[in-house]
Amino acid sequence: MDLRIFTEPQQGATYDTLLSVAKATEELGFDAFFRSDHYLRMGGGDGLPGPTDAWITLAGLARETSRIRLGTLMTAGTFRLPGVLAIQVAQVDQMSGGRVELGLGAGWFEEEHTAYGIPFPKEKFARLEEQLAIVTGLWSTDTGKTFDHDGTYYQLSGSPALPKPAQAKLPVLIGGHGAKRTPRLAGRYADEFNMPFASVEDSERQFGRVREAAESAGRAAGDLVYSNALVACVGKDDAEVARRAAVIGRDVAELKANGLAGSPAEVVDKIGRYAEIGSRRIYFQILDLDDLDQLELIAHEVGGQLS
Repeated sequence: MDLRIFTEPQQGATYDTLLSVAKATEELGFDAFFRSDHYLRMGGGDGLPGPTDAWITLAGLARETSRIRLGTLMTAGTFRLPGVLAIQVAQVDQMSGGRVELGLGAGWFEEEHTAYGIPFPKEKFARLEEQLAIVTGLWSTDTGKTFDHDGTYYQLSGSPALPKPAQAKLPVLIGGHGAKRTPRLAGRYADEFNMPFASVEDSERQFGRVREAAESAGRAAGDLVYSNALVACVGKDDAEVARRAAVIGRDVAELKANGLAGSPAEVVDKIGRYAEIGSRRIYFQILDLDDLDQLELIAHEVGGQLS
């Protein structure tokens, strides 16, 4: 089971804070550091010091880490043109020595678009399908050849399809709860399917849909990695769990029902249930980015039992 750290910097974090978390992620033996791609805080509070851009952040971290993989859950398709995104991600992959993964979604948070003057089109999912075709098409075009795309929303003509990522195949992640279109896109384009904030039962149903979609697309269902993202609130005892839950403004019982919360033994048991349905990668959503002690506890007491 791969264990990864997933952050939500739009809630209020500087680059230096993210760097501290990423370095701890690497030093403690986690597999990867991922971040969301949002420009506006969700819920109460002032969101200070303000948002950080996902790919600028990852470019910095690419030069300041050496082992962990780096990526997004999920880059919003509404934020960037697909050709520009392909260039950005390929460059960051080069900067990292081939450690980047692209999670790409349609975009959904209308308020952040309004706040920063970003268009919020109605046909987001149809655009996402074209974006996936373009980004993966640009990267897979042989060097010296050109790439064209004549779509409903995007047109590319005679693109040199450069730069290329450092990896021969840069992993693409697709995720979500949709019962039809999401599995279809994942079955065609994804190297990993991520089910965010979902029960074991809902994850099992969605993994099944994705497996069927992959086979319908002419792929083996096992070609994809299946993963889950869940909020983390882990403590060595009940008092520590309660304290950490209070800091992030959540109820302990709710966290235990819907996330990875409680003692290390409780968390290991719950991860085991996800493993039984085929999940091979867990993203711990860390909401208190100043609490590096929790990362150490997860690494030693949870990761130690799963290794």
